[in-house]
Amino acid sequence: MQREAVRELADLGQQLRVDTVRAAAAANSGHPTSSMSAADLAAVLLARHLHYDFDQPDHPGNDRLILSKGHASPLLYAMYRAAGVVDDEELLTFRRRDSRLEGHPTPRLPWVDVATGSLGQGLPVGVGMALAGKRLEHAPYRVWVLSGDSEMAEGSVWEAAEHAGYEHLDNLTLIIDVNRLGQRGPTRHGWDLDAYARRLKAFGWHTIEVDGHDVEAVEAAFAEASATRSQPSAVIARTRKGRGVAQVEDREGQHGKPLPDADAAIEELGGPRFVRVEVSPPPAAPARRHPAGRQLDLPRFEAGDSVATRDAYGQALAALGSAREDVVALDGEVGDSTRTEFFAKAHPERFFECYIAEQQLVAAAVGLQARGYVPFAASFAAFLTRAHDFVRMAAVSRVGINLVGSHAGVAIGQDGPSQMGLEDLAMFRAVHGSTVLYPCDAHQTAQLVATMAELTGVRYLRTSRGGTPVIYGPDEEFRPGGSKVLRRGDRDRVTVVAAGITVHEALRAGELLDREVDVRIIDLYSVKPADAETLREAAQATGCLVTVEDHRVQGGIGDAVAEVFTDGRPVPRLVRLGVQHMPASASPEEQLHLAGIDAESIAAAVRLLVERAVVR
Repeated sequence: MQREAVRELADLGQQLRVDTVRAAAAANSGHPTSSMSAADLAAVLLARHLHYDFDQPDHPGNDRLILSKGHASPLLYAMYRAAGVVDDEELLTFRRRDSRLEGHPTPRLPWVDVATGSLGQGLPVGVGMALAGKRLEHAPYRVWVLSGDSEMAEGSVWEAAEHAGYEHLDNLTLIIDVNRLGQRGPTRHGWDLDAYARRLKAFGWHTIEVDGHDVEAVEAAFAEASATRSQPSAVIARTRKGRGVAQVEDREGQHGKPLPDADAAIEELGGPRFVRVEVSPPPAAPARRHPAGRQLDLPRFEAGDSVATRDAYGQALAALGSAREDVVALDGEVGDSTRTEFFAKAHPERFFECYIAEQQLVAAAVGLQARGYVPFAASFAAFLTRAHDFVRMAAVSRVGINLVGSHAGVAIGQDGPSQMGLEDLAMFRAVHGSTVLYPCDAHQTAQLVATMAELTGVRYLRTSRGGTPVIYGPDEEFRPGGSKVLRRGDRDRVTVVAAGITVHEALRAGELLDREVDVRIIDLYSVKPADAETLREAAQATGCLVTVEDHRVQGGIGDAVAEVFTDGRPVPRLVRLGVQHMPASASPEEQLHLAGIDAESIAAAVRLLVERAVVR
């Protein structure tokens, strides 16, 4: 590099430091020292290696930049100021109400693809983006992930590292800001750069160790990473937290605080600067165009046949993939159980095997969605709980992903409690803006799979292992927020509300109660949003509701129904049947009976409810 170019990069690094100090001072909060350590890395990346058209954030050739250490958001916003897309006035609105410059980055800014701040998520999501670029788009863009050293302790990082190495993602560069200090003190490996390099090399990465404040060395490292083929690259940079200000540089106890004397710090850094960076434009790349959608031919089943909803899911997903080339599928090495294998066989080029790494599974779905695809990711319902933080952050990122949990509830039988999804409805109902669906038969499942592809936000479909009777016709319509009243009469005294496997138990219970009690039965296939109108009508007509679910009683169908009556309306008598014990191995029929959610138990609960109503 020419001496003048080196000087300009160093000067830009100082500008980024000054701006992080100014932003944090204006907000009287934030993480300036974490931003200052990575300022030289950011300067070289922005001025020399990032290819991006800020006027066209969706340009197909744009590089993708993920600030995994999201608490260093002042640095990202300072980069945007240097690029000319955030002005000085907006920079100083950092962390204010209604500002786009939130404490941790979110897609409120058009140049932010995904929200960050929950550490250990940037690289896994970046793997999803890199997979899209390499396997689907065949586009020239590079994915850059700027990570802190503290978050390298997260298991999700190593799920991603292994996956990236296995997939030979040479369009992915991880930049590790090794500043030695975490929130409460030194990190596990301090400045031992080789400790990170050894681990990454073991997963098939090309690693480059560098002084993160030597802009010429950083420039060479980034160039080497970009030129590396068949391997993802990691630039492991030794830096100093709070670089450039003696009062805070490499000192403990300064994390997450504005500098004690911002004016003095700015003067020590050389004062404010107003350097404008002309970011390199992206290379020409064809716009990604999916062919016009073909007719969707969903599978059809014979009335009365016993079909597992997981089977219907697999067949419907394969059909959806034939109709829409933007649909992709991911699985966690259980595709023969979730039935995602049907899609894998029909559309292998759009199937992604994530193996037993549920965090990477969900993260890859987020990354693929950020590149414009419609992902369906599946595993056992029980195992998706492991990835809850990624689901939560997907909602913060405002991305739309479809998650499918199979083998739900005690109805799976002999496998026992470790395999039973009993908390999944509660988990997904609590996610902001989520849709939670629990079909009871094959046609309902197929229709809901097609519907999910058109929805926004996080969508969750719960499927069952065992076969259930086909009770709906192939042309029946199902919508989020809807339900189906399967049995009703003018003299109904109790309403039973069920979903999934318990719908069939409720229907059997209705038969057992014939000539005793008139029972209304509602299939609440949309658990969130719930069909408030139908539930309120039933409550008014019968006065008594019994909810029955193959799930813990907390947070599932019972709570969804109870919430319908929290707006001041009269509250009906409500009995909630669900799994309240710790299951063990037993047959599916025995499991349902032991949990008190089989037909006989439902009938007994209805009888008791009616008797008590008479006594009153």
